[in-house]
Amino acid sequence: MGQRTPRPGAGRKPVAKQGAPQTTDLQLQGCSAPVTPAGKDVGADVRPGEPRRNEMGLGGITGAQEEITGVCCYRPDTVSVAVRGPRFRKLKIGAGHRLDVKASGVFVLGIGDGNKLLTDLYNCHLTKVYTVGGLFGKATDDFSDTGKLVEKTTFDHITREKLERILAVIQGTNHKALLMHSNIDMKTQEAYELAVKGLIRPMGKSPPIITAIRCLQFTLPEFQLEIQCLHETQQYLRKIVHEIGLELKSSAVCTQVRRIRDGVFTLDDALLRTQWNLQSIQNAIWDCQLKVKTEIEKTLGHQDKSHLHKMDAEMAQTADS
Repeated sequence: MGQRTPRPGAGRKPVAKQGAPQTTDLQLQGCSAPVTPAGKDVGADVRPGEPRRNEMGLGGITGAQEEITGVCCYRPDTVSVAVRGPRFRKLKIGAGHRLDVKASGVFVLGIGDGNKLLTDLYNCHLTKVYTVGGLFGKATDDFSDTGKLVEKTTFDHITREKLERILAVIQGTNHKALLMHSNIDMKTQEAYELAVKGLIRPMGKSPPIITAIRCLQFTLPEFQLEIQCLHETQQYLRKIVHEIGLELKSSAVCTQVRRIRDGVFTLDDALLRTQWNLQSIQNAIWDCQLKVKTEIEKTLGHQDKSHLHKMDAEMAQTADS
């Protein structure tokens, strides 16, 4: 009989198909027993034959013996999605009245359902208060002290009394504009009741209106004003400083614009950068809920209150917990 011819591939080491279990020994690199916060070895309670609560990632196949290497790491059950739920949740964050890059102070944000309240506060058309610094003797192209210098003037003739007379004229002119844009007949009972409650203000779009202005400090060439206003921009306040300088036969630039109150929110309610953490934000939301709810009910009491009822439920739930 003739010699039997070996089949192709005979004598070679069989190769496992993709997806089939591998029988090659694993060498775990850098594997250590996981330890719980109490210092207990997690694997100590595992009975023989049961897998440890580890996750293992396999590396590449190297060498002629097809050695498989892997790294063992521990993943606690408490981080499992099945235990804790989704790790992240989308939250919408809305901004209230803006501040430009040269201004500072109170800046209100709405988080989640708070965006509805932010919209209601916007519709309340509440006044905002600023402290505005000025410097006599200079004029720039953008009315700020950092702009391009276009003029220098004298200022020795300016006194505090002259400045306060100009401020009184500005406030009187803006008071007439406030009544005109409020669309209220001042001879009616409704106007009287709104005046008692302090609710005479434009409830729609209007030009910037200054409701109060006074001088806080006066030390030539510097001065500081406190301005209470509606529908303003920070650039508008810088222009007011410029116009005050012109009215006093001189010139002036704005050195600072700082918002110290935005509606019901003051500097005491604001969080510093070092307080931007979860606990401080939660406390701030809780502390401001009541004043926001009160102001919205007073100003917009005739409108839909469904989200206010939801706020009441959340406050009651938090108080019980």
